[in-house]
Amino acid sequence: MRLDDFDPNINVEDQRGENFGGSNFGGGGGGMLLGLLPLIGSRFGCGGIVVVLLLLAVFGGLGNLGGMLGGGTSTGGAPQVQTGRHSAGGGATAACSVDASSRSACNAFSSADKTWSAIFAQSGQRFAQPKLVFYSGLGQSGCGAAQSAMGPFYCPTDQGIYLDTSFFRELQDRFHAAGDFAQDYVIAHEFGHHIQNLLGTSDQVRRQQARASEAEGNHLSVRLELQADCFAGVWAAQNRNRLDPGDVEEGMTAAQAIGDDTLQKEAQGRVVPDSFTHGTSAQRQAWLKRGLDSGDPAQCDTFSGAI
Repeated sequence: MRLDDFDPNINVEDQRGENFGGSNFGGGGGGMLLGLLPLIGSRFGCGGIVVVLLLLAVFGGLGNLGGMLGGGTSTGGAPQVQTGRHSAGGGATAACSVDASSRSACNAFSSADKTWSAIFAQSGQRFAQPKLVFYSGLGQSGCGAAQSAMGPFYCPTDQGIYLDTSFFRELQDRFHAAGDFAQDYVIAHEFGHHIQNLLGTSDQVRRQQARASEAEGNHLSVRLELQADCFAGVWAAQNRNRLDPGDVEEGMTAAQAIGDDTLQKEAQGRVVPDSFTHGTSAQRQAWLKRGLDSGDPAQCDTFSGAI
């Protein structure tokens, strides 16, 4: 995909090289897990739930999880977040120029920011820019700890898209989804979660999930994730003149690779539909394509009717 170089005024934070060990995570036990759960609900779709389940199994439940991840004492209220080097207002150039993956992520983020800002302006809605946060291995967000094993995620608390760029290598090597558009799809999907946050959709889903059974809550999560896929397609459609031959196929390959059914078959040899949180490969491809074909956010209503 032929994207312009990023706008140096985009909001970028670089946590790479920061030390987030010890008590920096804030809170213990259940508070730590509650910090992780919002991340899992807004992830690109690879590995995070598995990570938490393994931690719970190995360390014996909620009470021990916080101690294993760094201790500290809870002071109540929202967790204190130590941020990395803020790079907004022209300083984004340094963070975005660390390597090719950083530049690619910033280019896609900047493009999505311009595209959605224009869409909101056309409909008379107020747009607020999110931030792109780079970290390496371990970081910290307004929702709690950031760990590379979770994959890319969006945190509504601080409106941040969190990315360890090593995920791009995993996307290519583990999931066999190579190409620049596959990487752009990752950023566009997480930007889609920011759009849901601005529109109030995310809050509505969380309130419904609080009253729902586990299976019903998972189904609501699927609808939220598929809408983010559709929004990613809308962004690409709005920039159709920048697509290269094969880009759409790269996106479809990525969507197929990270479907819940595909991941579960690979991980455990069987599929458990009630545990799906992101949608099947076919569903993810279908909603990405709907956004690509229409270029219209109004066509991304995953909450009415069948999906």
